[in-house]
Amino acid sequence: MSTALRVAVIDLGTNSIKLHLGERDAAGRWHRVLDRAEVTRLGEGLRDAGEIAPAAWHRTLTAVCAMAAQARAAGAAQVVALGTMGMRTAANSGAFCAAVLEQCGVAIEVIDGAQEARLAYLAVQAGGLPQGAVTVFDTGGGSTQVTIGRGALVLERFSLNLGAVRITEEFGLGAPVGRAAMDAALTAIARDLSRLDTAAPPDALVGLGGAVTNLASVSLGLTRYEPDLIQGAILTRAELERQIALYAGLDGAGRGAVPGLQPGRADVILAGALIVLTLLQKLDQDRLRVSDRGLRHGVLIERFSL
Repeated sequence: MSTALRVAVIDLGTNSIKLHLGERDAAGRWHRVLDRAEVTRLGEGLRDAGEIAPAAWHRTLTAVCAMAAQARAAGAAQVVALGTMGMRTAANSGAFCAAVLEQCGVAIEVIDGAQEARLAYLAVQAGGLPQGAVTVFDTGGGSTQVTIGRGALVLERFSLNLGAVRITEEFGLGAPVGRAAMDAALTAIARDLSRLDTAAPPDALVGLGGAVTNLASVSLGLTRYEPDLIQGAILTRAELERQIALYAGLDGAGRGAVPGLQPGRADVILAGALIVLTLLQKLDQDRLRVSDRGLRHGVLIERFSL
């Protein structure tokens, strides 16, 4: 008798919603059936308003319901949905969760930053961690999680209210910007990441999240997203600096035309790149390894493995 199991995980991020449908084989290994993301900008205006805006509510609700329907049609036995920083901070997130449950039968579990960091590290670990001391970071639209470990041993983990959407809105990075605006943004990012000032440089740095995977996609010149090429790709500090200079001089349309960049991320990619650059600088690294895995993969491993 087959023990294959299909489970879908929907990750409600501040900038994008991700769907992963995995199938567990008889040996307990997980295989990708489908994996896609849609930029709905759940956190648009959240910093000022304190709640999910009506347009963002509608976009995200529509996307979640469509993803749940797609997963069920593809044979998902269960659909798990997790909310992260945007859902943690929005005053009306409870009402949004109730609307999603009523309209598409999906119960959203809002997790804290420590859970988010743990699941990301677990996903990276399952994909093969580098040897020695490793720092894993996951930076998204609303938050950044950092985990410091050595193999399966986690030494420290923390989550920060530092994401590309907030930095973009606060410093006007969605349009062409000058050096002064970027320096102000970098100063704020460095302050938010000051906890790393005394951290020992790791033997390897692994990054995941939408900013990192899109930066890698541009670095590789991909005309369409190829997860197997992104997984394990190397992103250098020099390449980051090249892309930062490029995006700083372009408007949204110009950035959206850059090969490899998802158009929906065009306005927040500069902020995301500045966060990644600051992490490299704080940890005295000239490169990072990219992981295509994320929270959604960690959920399958933690909750549904044999």
